Amino acid sequence: MIRVLIVDDEAPARALLREMLSAEPDVEILGEAATGLEAVKTAAELKPDAVFLDIEMPKLDGFEVLELLDPQVAVVFVTAYDSHALRAFEVHAVDYVLKPYRAERLREALSRARARVGDRPDPALLARTVRPPGQYAHRVVVKDGAHIHVIPLERLDYAQAQDDYVALRTEGKTLLKAQTLAGLEASLDPSLFVRVHRSFLVRLDRIRALEPYGKNDHVAILADGTRVPVSREGYARLRELLE
Repeated sequence: MIRVLIVDDEAPARALLREMLSAEPDVEILGEAATGLEAVKTAAELKPDAVFLDIEMPKLDGFEVLELLDPQVAVVFVTAYDSHALRAFEVHAVDYVLKPYRAERLREALSRARARVGDRPDPALLARTVRPPGQYAHRVVVKDGAHIHVIPLERLDYAQAQDDYVALRTEGKTLLKAQTLAGLEASLDPSLFVRVHRSFLVRLDRIRALEPYGKNDHVAILADGTRVPVSREGYARLRELLE
């Protein structure tokens, strides 16, 4: 059996997909979700093998949901639009099924999902391709236990590398996201966020002062008083941007 979660903000689309998937003898439908936030929470609770996931939804879109799912879950995007297809396969979706659904096409998607269940895509590659080339993120989504935090980038002060995680500092709180600092950096506008140190990425307009620290290094003083180390290479980047 393949255990499936259906995610779509339109009730008729969910009902049709449930009806068609239920006709397959080896499919167990665990549940449904009508929003991206609900999808992430429900998937964490029910642990499906595969998610049939709409893309254009309120709160969180399908790509943001995929970013927060367990990497071993096979994702089949179901959508009325063909414009996201290339991006979908770049983020390792197992298939991309256009509405209106056809039974034969859904069986093909199920077959691909069965073959993919348990595979773990490269998280660094996922981080680089979760957005179209040339476009930058306007927010960061973080799963913190049962809670989903959506951080607009104007509220993100800095990020610090912590092994395979980044610690995101926002409005006096620190949230951990399972992502590398390099992956986060690739998604952000380089005119707004600067890698000042191998372990720190800082929003440029949060820097209030730069002070010498040791022979070749500096420290950045942020608006809230936080002191962030600045390497020689980071100082050169800041000088170029601030002049």
